[in-house]
Amino acid sequence: MPNSLRQIQSQKLKLAPRQVLHAKLLQLNALNLEHAIIEELEQNPLLEQVETGDSEQDEINDDTRIDDIDVSLEDMYSDESAYYFSEQKSEMPLPDRHSLLENLIQQIADLGMSEKENEIAEEIIWNTNDKGYLDADLILIADRFELLENEITPILHKIQRLEPKGIGSRNLKECLLIQLENDKESLSFKVVDQFFDDFMQKRYDKIKKRADCNEKELQTAIDHISNLNPRPGEGYLDKFQTVIPDLIITEDGNDWVITTNDSGIPELRISQDYEAKIKNGNLKDDAKKFIKEKMDSANWFIEAINQRRQTMVNVMRSIIFFQPEWFAGDLDYLRPLKLQDVAEKIQMDISTISRSTRGKYVDTPYGIYEMKHFFTDSIELGDGRILGTFVIKRALEKIIKNENKQSPLSDDTLVKKLKEFGYDLARRTIAKYRDQMGYPVARLRKEL
Repeated sequence: MPNSLRQIQSQKLKLAPRQVLHAKLLQLNALNLEHAIIEELEQNPLLEQVETGDSEQDEINDDTRIDDIDVSLEDMYSDESAYYFSEQKSEMPLPDRHSLLENLIQQIADLGMSEKENEIAEEIIWNTNDKGYLDADLILIADRFELLENEITPILHKIQRLEPKGIGSRNLKECLLIQLENDKESLSFKVVDQFFDDFMQKRYDKIKKRADCNEKELQTAIDHISNLNPRPGEGYLDKFQTVIPDLIITEDGNDWVITTNDSGIPELRISQDYEAKIKNGNLKDDAKKFIKEKMDSANWFIEAINQRRQTMVNVMRSIIFFQPEWFAGDLDYLRPLKLQDVAEKIQMDISTISRSTRGKYVDTPYGIYEMKHFFTDSIELGDGRILGTFVIKRALEKIIKNENKQSPLSDDTLVKKLKEFGYDLARRTIAKYRDQMGYPVARLRKEL
């Protein structure tokens, strides 16, 4: 059979190497960024660290920072960092930087999806919480990409089958079923799928009767379920790493000063020795080509680090603009805020905002918070008011913490209590929020 040639025209979105580098560095937190810089210094001979006392280069870098970053002079020239304790930085052990998010994003690349699907998949992953559950309603993520929920559900389905299985689940039942789906004929799967409420309430006699099984069979099934992972996001090093804020916010009268926490992060420049060799013009063609490639790479790396600083400051400044009540001291109140809102205000892609906020921490006068803390979905109350779900969850948390643990409040009672606060919500909504916050039903909150 003769070979045939066909010409196919297609459009593909391909990121330039500079954009890829910027995206990669932007998603790193302070600890991981330092590690990446050290690796780049080892691999690129044209990149060197600015030594303390190099006054000429220090002046250049300081001028650049003043132009590019909202930073106080006191913090800019400080040689000490409150976050590195009293030990010398070089003496502190460096933890493994391979995070759960990095692992998942690498797995996504192997799924053979389109650029658009990869972008949606990353957005879903950035919206998982520390326990590994999806923190935002899927319909809201779909809306950000101007799609319907059922159009991105297949992407979520693929993510949930990555390792660890169940990541991105929307509730505990879905998480357990995903881990059991390879054996749908088992009693374990049947218990979770058909009798989940009875299982959670430990109504085992009822399950035995409805599932037509004996006590030994049920005990084996329960043991199997108990060995599943109810929190697939935990057990990774992300949450055990020392939290070093990427940004520091201080009040200056009626203004906020946003400082990048660069203490301990090496300042970089192009090697002066190699610059001199290039100027002398005594290099052979191969050597000249090698040095030119490494110089471009070094310049891109320095540019990406500076761009990371600027982007994070711009994102934080926008967050302060959108959340004036919180930064005025009302820590129980956050306005509804989506990543898309910040993206539109500073005219950047939503995936850039995701990378800027996930795993990044800011030191505020009220404590250290992850930047994603300031984003919350909206909900319409019975009286037509629209509030951030954070406000409702905060009030719900206070009620549950202050309840009598010998007689904990049912979901119906929680609805009435919240109504006293002025929050008129359906029972299923309150149950959903209680579950998202990690609080079990009243029966399981009871203490002797």
